[in-house]
Amino acid sequence: MAEFTILLLGSHGEMEEIARGLRSQGAVVERAADTPAARERLGLHRYDLVVAAVDDPVLDWRSLVTRGLLHAGRPFLAVAREPEIEGVVEAVQMGARAFAPLDQAVHRALLMAQELTGAPEGEREGQDSFMGIVGKSPAMERVFTMIQRVATVDSTVLITGESGTGKELVARAIHLLGPRRRAPFVPVNCGAIPGELLESELFGHEKGAFTNAIRTRPGRFELANGGTIFLDEIGEMSPMLQVKLLRILQERAFERVGGTSTITVDIRVVAATNIDIDEAVREKRFREDLYYRLNVIPIQMPPLRERREDIPLLIDHFLRRFRRKKGWGVDGVEERAMEALMAYPWPGNVRELENVVERMVVLAQSSMIRWEDLPQRIRDGAGGGAPPSEHHGSAGPVLPPQGLSLAKAVEEFERSLIVQALERTGWVKSKAAKLLRMNRTTLIEKLKKQGLMEPPSKGKDGP
Repeated sequence: MAEFTILLLGSHGEMEEIARGLRSQGAVVERAADTPAARERLGLHRYDLVVAAVDDPVLDWRSLVTRGLLHAGRPFLAVAREPEIEGVVEAVQMGARAFAPLDQAVHRALLMAQELTGAPEGEREGQDSFMGIVGKSPAMERVFTMIQRVATVDSTVLITGESGTGKELVARAIHLLGPRRRAPFVPVNCGAIPGELLESELFGHEKGAFTNAIRTRPGRFELANGGTIFLDEIGEMSPMLQVKLLRILQERAFERVGGTSTITVDIRVVAATNIDIDEAVREKRFREDLYYRLNVIPIQMPPLRERREDIPLLIDHFLRRFRRKKGWGVDGVEERAMEALMAYPWPGNVRELENVVERMVVLAQSSMIRWEDLPQRIRDGAGGGAPPSEHHGSAGPVLPPQGLSLAKAVEEFERSLIVQALERTGWVKSKAAKLLRMNRTTLIEKLKKQGLMEPPSKGKDGP
């Protein structure tokens, strides 16, 4: 969905909600409320998709068709509050490729976007991304393989990883590659919604269930019926809601807040968390039985510092996105600046990188991002504020005259840092993982690979 441009035509109040829904999925959305504004937009720009409310009294969509601004050659989705109106049939006859009620407009537009591109975004952009997820490092190749393997089955998936690593992109890719791809994909950020509101958001409520409940409202589980619900930041859910979620996973049934009727749904559940869920279970902050229900198929997202070879690919991806969205003319990154960007640890991961690239593009004084354009924290991380090439006599590694195996040198350097972290923490793996700013499960994998599961003087595995 990234970089897909959509124009919404119509003055219905629901159009703003549709715009927010499309933007949350990565689309670039513009709006025109009436006919003159629509003529201006359509005359100036070429959009990937136009969504027009054919029952809107202030939008003369027929004149747009007769003027050649809306036609069969331009992807055109007709939407209306009531599917029975004559205008729907007429719109299809006059060139609309599809129709959707307003409450299904986001889902139908996203589906059309997928169909119109003719291929997953990763294939359109080259071999460096998969389903819109940029990367070609071994760590990301393993993630892509897991996505393909789990997409065709209906098992519950738990995606773990630090904030900003792209967990929602993985969830969406699983949905789009699976048999439920024509049904809704409904994301819910459990950490962003206050606990007292999350229950109603997930399960819906009946009229009069609480103050200001002036009408019955379906929850996200109902909206996701037939499709996939993505529960992000699942580790932030309260113990009470954890019990209700356990029932849904077991029975696919629930009651709305204030209701007595049992509602059954056919959904796939994909969850994600950025906390150490094993530690949360040990500390009784997360139910063990719910953890086992969610963790049927685990997918671990690597932090950006563990796939540094993907950083240039991601920067190029973001530069192209900003050029298309806003016309900013930055062509690339100078070598000195790229070295610093590669050396920075990126605690905010891909999300932080995207924000930094946008900032640099806005403030850049030339067609190339230079050392001077970098934020101070990144320059400091690369050597105290001076370009890398200006550091002479540093204590860093030196390339021997005969050369060396870079892969082996990197492996030995990583092993050395891991051993130091383990020794500093008394071989307590959870503490060593925090010191190395990685997930405990990732550290365990590396320890197994390098044969470091036990300290030299001990026969006991640390926690």
